[in-house]
Amino acid sequence: MATKLVQSPIPAHKVLPPISTRATKVIKSNRLIPATHSWTKSTSFRSIYTAKVAEQSSGLIGDDRETRDSSDKRTLTQIKTELLQVVQGINRGIFGVPSAKKSEIEALVELLESQNPTPHPTANLDKVGGTWKLVYSTITILGSKRTKLGLRDFITLGDFFQSIDVAKGKAVNVIKFNVRGLNLLNGQLTIEASFKIASKSRVDIAYDNSTITPEQLMNMFRKNYDLLLGIFNLDGWLEISYVDDTMRIGRDDKGNIFILERSSSAGENVVE
Repeated sequence: MATKLVQSPIPAHKVLPPISTRATKVIKSNRLIPATHSWTKSTSFRSIYTAKVAEQSSGLIGDDRETRDSSDKRTLTQIKTELLQVVQGINRGIFGVPSAKKSEIEALVELLESQNPTPHPTANLDKVGGTWKLVYSTITILGSKRTKLGLRDFITLGDFFQSIDVAKGKAVNVIKFNVRGLNLLNGQLTIEASFKIASKSRVDIAYDNSTITPEQLMNMFRKNYDLLLGIFNLDGWLEISYVDDTMRIGRDDKGNIFILERSSSAGENVVE
């Protein structure tokens, strides 16, 4: 995915106390990539909050969840194994999943987040760098969007990879496609982005440019290219809510969850 791949955390819902307690509004902002066919777009970094506020709000797990999860005796390895089993056979969730399955996945994600062995991932970027393979996300392509992009019968989605170059502050997402009827034409959408540390667990991300290869595949997507880029929009921020040597979980400012596992194949390294 920048396997935005590096396309907010979902704020914890709280019950408001009696009228005597002052309510505070939280203003959210959503950003989409402007509709354009330009191959290169320069976007300045935007901090969603000040560094102080970002650090104060970077924790995803409340005390109540920590108390609840403390009774779970499963090891991290067991939880990760169960999560990878649950997300099998659902095509990374891109075409939607039943609500019960989604709830099961999110419960396991929250359990892992509550036991994150790397609470300050941006101070340990060696764990974040390298190539990752997307196994699940809450980004979906449904209904008319799926039809317009030809993703029902004619074009199928392959693997999603994300490579992160820590030294350069760059991320590259590669989305593979296979086209039936054209001698099984293979191609890919490549989206490049830059990232900047915003807090101990968050990075700000700015879209740089994108390409589709080969030209035959670009011709198929040209009419709906803005739609395709909008789905895999990288602009915004990403909270790294869990990371270890083999798995990474993130939540973005649009409310999406991403689960990736580290890829060991050198041939999948897409950062030049």
